[in-house]
Amino acid sequence: MQAFALLLDTLSTTPSRNAKLALLTEYFRTTPDPDRGFALAALTDGLFPRLPLRRSLAIQMEGRIDPVLYALSRDYVGDTAETVALMWPEPDVPPVTPGLAETVELLATAAPADVAETLGSLLDRLDARGRWALLKLIGGAPRVGVSARLAKTALAEMGGHPLAEIEEIWHALAPPYTDLFRWLSGQGPRPDAAGKPVFRPLMLSHAIEETDWPGFLPEDFAAEWKWDGIRVQIAAHGTHVRMFSRAGDDISRAFPEIVAAYEGLDVLADGELLVVRSGVVAPFNDLQQRLNRKAVTGRLMREHPAHIRLYDLLIDQNEDLRALSFRERRTRLEAWVAKHRPLLSDVSELVPFSSREDLDALWAETRSSGIEGLMLKRWDSPYLSGRPRGHWFKWKRAALTLDCVLMYAQRGSGKRSSYYSDYTFGVWREIAAGSKDGAPRGDILPGHELVPVGKAYSGMTDAELIEIDRFVRNHTVEQFGPVRAVEPKLVLEIAFDAIFPSARHKSGLAMRFPRIHRIRWDKPAAEADTLDAAQRLVEAAEGGAIAPL
Repeated sequence: MQAFALLLDTLSTTPSRNAKLALLTEYFRTTPDPDRGFALAALTDGLFPRLPLRRSLAIQMEGRIDPVLYALSRDYVGDTAETVALMWPEPDVPPVTPGLAETVELLATAAPADVAETLGSLLDRLDARGRWALLKLIGGAPRVGVSARLAKTALAEMGGHPLAEIEEIWHALAPPYTDLFRWLSGQGPRPDAAGKPVFRPLMLSHAIEETDWPGFLPEDFAAEWKWDGIRVQIAAHGTHVRMFSRAGDDISRAFPEIVAAYEGLDVLADGELLVVRSGVVAPFNDLQQRLNRKAVTGRLMREHPAHIRLYDLLIDQNEDLRALSFRERRTRLEAWVAKHRPLLSDVSELVPFSSREDLDALWAETRSSGIEGLMLKRWDSPYLSGRPRGHWFKWKRAALTLDCVLMYAQRGSGKRSSYYSDYTFGVWREIAAGSKDGAPRGDILPGHELVPVGKAYSGMTDAELIEIDRFVRNHTVEQFGPVRAVEPKLVLEIAFDAIFPSARHKSGLAMRFPRIHRIRWDKPAAEADTLDAAQRLVEAAEGGAIAPL
């Protein structure tokens, strides 16, 4: 556990990617099994997704840590693991430090009623750095600046193999990855993923830029609509069917009807997961009701019916098609769908065009049609993992914008824990005569109140972050734990992809992918947008002629 704690601590204070890569490579090379495998799992997929960390920690903190001091410290530090690790009382007698494998085994085999006691015992056996690492391990998100891809790159460096070879078999493996490390160390064969319903690395696109257009020849590219769902792979091998998100997470349990539709087939296909009613694609907000569900009811499936729009065919009957051109794979996909006719599925439509002007006209209509944009794919492109330049391009519809007023701010986490960097913003709503629900804040806009429409923590530069943080501290009117309510004086121009009805927000609306586009220091808060203006954007989207199946 000490070596793992040192690794996490060093990674968290090392800004350079190459230096992080060197640290990981050396750790994987020198650390024995199974510790290095559990460390790899912690840095990539997480080890304990179901452990009740928050409740167990609260139980064990009673009698050990003063709750008022903890609340004040946690608010200032901005990180639970760091706060607990530093405040946890040191034992009178130095204990025997547990190893990483022992720690994992104790937590994995603990009965639900014993998790809290096991956690407390482990914390008692560790120093401050070890306690911090333990809580990061259990929390499933170490936040030390290491992505799953960087960890896999370190494995490639360690074993002298291409990264693509590791990603190809990754989802056929499980912690502590003993077979993987035996292969990388030259002591065993490469693990085999053939014939298993596993995720393969996705081929991704680049946002098209002005510099890409001069070399663009219409005859070299196919065009498809870019649908506003989530990218998925459906992997089927007999009765074993799994559906993966673009990050490789298994989301099969949330979509049992899709799993049932592909049972008995032998295929790996790439596509977009959507909600479709009566042949019409629903807004992304409808699909969101199905995502991240542990249990799915019949009513949920009836009200939010799932559908896969297929883009590509990667493997058919154990035949790997990825080296073929997109034109050949497209022909195979159409033939495969015509032969097997999988339920709840169709093939993505090719959009005919013959010139750049045709594409401009198609792109200009995407928002009114309820479509996210266009995809442009070279006819001769093989299916390559990662984001190869010049093969696939995405041309997203222009972003929507609203001028909103900053309402609340909260400290960020990690490097931003000292700054108020998470912002809730709203628009003006007229207060009905005689209503007691809400009140105008000051006399900024008489007869109106601010209602929240979204949250954002991206889009500003470091210098702008410091300016907003200073504004928040100087204009705080109330505090609710770590959240500060501020005077309604700062206008933020918010860019977002779409806006939907939402019963969870007081405004009745929620934005998709909001980010700060500009800080409007020059604009009076009374001139920010209203709820009526936001509602008109919703109505415009709902009035779009979304293409039927």
